[in-house]
Amino acid sequence: MSQSGEMIPPALRPPLEVALAKGVKGIPPASALPGQMLFEPKFDGYRVLIFSDRDGVSLSSRQGKDLTGYFPELVEASKSMIPAGCIVDGEAVVWSEDRLNFEALQGRLSAGKEGLRSMVLELPATFVGFDVLAVAGQDARGLPLVDRRALLEELATVWAPPLSLSPQTTDRELAQQWFEGLADVRMEGLVAKSSVQPYAGGKRIWLKAKHVSELDVVCGAVMGPVHRPTEIVAGLPLRGELRIVGRSSPLKPADSRTLARWLRPAAGPHPWPSTVKGTTLDRFNRESLTS
Repeated sequence: MSQSGEMIPPALRPPLEVALAKGVKGIPPASALPGQMLFEPKFDGYRVLIFSDRDGVSLSSRQGKDLTGYFPELVEASKSMIPAGCIVDGEAVVWSEDRLNFEALQGRLSAGKEGLRSMVLELPATFVGFDVLAVAGQDARGLPLVDRRALLEELATVWAPPLSLSPQTTDRELAQQWFEGLADVRMEGLVAKSSVQPYAGGKRIWLKAKHVSELDVVCGAVMGPVHRPTEIVAGLPLRGELRIVGRSSPLKPADSRTLARWLRPAAGPHPWPSTVKGTTLDRFNRESLTS
């Protein structure tokens, strides 16, 4: 498919804010969102916007980071299967032994040129599209989701691996089966969306129910000053090392004050550097840490 054609509207040039989801416990009731509720599996990958323009294809992360160089197979596929003037929202994932492999995605961001080439050959990425922000050079964000989905499905009629369309259903029973059954392949859970809502970048317009498991971790570092931390950086001892395994949501003022009373400097050299790369910390967020 030639890249001559429509241009992406100036207001939709990257970086672009993506629509977000609010966490809920369990599958939400039908009354939780206006209109009809649509369910989709929540893939464990990197949120990616694909921009297809006259001058080529680019990929952008949720935080606006340019990912084009990390997913050459998705770029090449998009050049031939997504017409110019389109923006598609979705998830970049890697499958390994019939399971999602998030660690393989993380490895791409720190690999050198040769290492990345090997990863692309051995563990190629797949793009799972679930929304469209522009089609034929026209802003589609103001359309209700049901209409955007129809446009996306039309685009996807010519897609082949590594591009794929996210499953979607209105059937709560099937959604429950997805939520319970797909955990074995490391799906994160389920996303519920309203059929009538427009696309609102930067706002939590969707609902997400994630699989929950409990695990004791170490507060190895905090974001912000020690006397008023804003987030916790969690560590877990693995193979003799304290590995970063996640971060908390922003702390409420009362929780921040309570935590500050327990914080102490590391006894001896800390196993983490004073500043941790954002890609190591949390899917493209770049922040300074006090360890």
